[in-house]
Amino acid sequence: MTDINIVGPKNRGRSIVLTTAIAAGAVLMILPFYWLLIATTYGARDIFATPPNFLPGPAFVDNLVGLFRDTMFGRSMINSVLVSTTYTVLGLIVCTAAGYAFAKFKFRGQGLMFGALLVTLALPSQVTLVPLFQIMVSLGWLDSFQALILPSLALPFGIFLMRQTMYAIPDEMMQAARIDGANEFRVFSQIILPTVRPALSALAIFLFLAQWNDFVYPLVVLRSPESYTVPVALASLQGIGTTDYGQLLMGTMLSMLPVLILFLFLQRQFVAGILAGAVKQ
Repeated sequence: MTDINIVGPKNRGRSIVLTTAIAAGAVLMILPFYWLLIATTYGARDIFATPPNFLPGPAFVDNLVGLFRDTMFGRSMINSVLVSTTYTVLGLIVCTAAGYAFAKFKFRGQGLMFGALLVTLALPSQVTLVPLFQIMVSLGWLDSFQALILPSLALPFGIFLMRQTMYAIPDEMMQAARIDGANEFRVFSQIILPTVRPALSALAIFLFLAQWNDFVYPLVVLRSPESYTVPVALASLQGIGTTDYGQLLMGTMLSMLPVLILFLFLQRQFVAGILAGAVKQ
């Protein structure tokens, strides 16, 4: 005789409490984004009104036009998209190749090099800011995009992530491909890369976000408004005496769009990468 699980009042009450808590948490997470969207429709004086406004206002077009009229925000968006996309593509190539070398090859000093790589994960980026600035000055790369892209292509976290992902791939798969006549590039491109696609998607989002949101380093190396990225351009909207918060929040909302598009595009692979390590084989 099959047992039938009947949901009793106690379990039903627990389910209601859990659902209510999750719904409340979702509302708390969505509320700041909703307020940001509403705030872009008000002028600077009405944004901090008491009580706060939760319905759209009349100043959305004024803030949008003023943002592009008073600043070079459109150019900054193009700069950030160009820099972040180039950095993501090149960073994926470098981190994947380095992770493959650490995971599937044996060479002298491998353990020492990987240990040094792990040590760098503990170093804050501010430690290397001054030496990196001096290097950019000596190379003549100040106020250039290569100063933003090239120094951090070999990202320690990215190399570590790809190494750990590729380390779990059985060597027998690679050996079988080599026996069939596949060269090393074909093994890497047709066997390794499709297998680690979820990890690649997660790393792509991480690299894009890291470059898109970077503020301190671009602020140091970029000098002209024509080369500003989005975070630096948004910071330029904050004046010493007054700040047009309507335009500032409008720029903040627009800066979120490329990130949302990227996440929606890679969402399935990203979630698969998260769940891959949570499912027991």
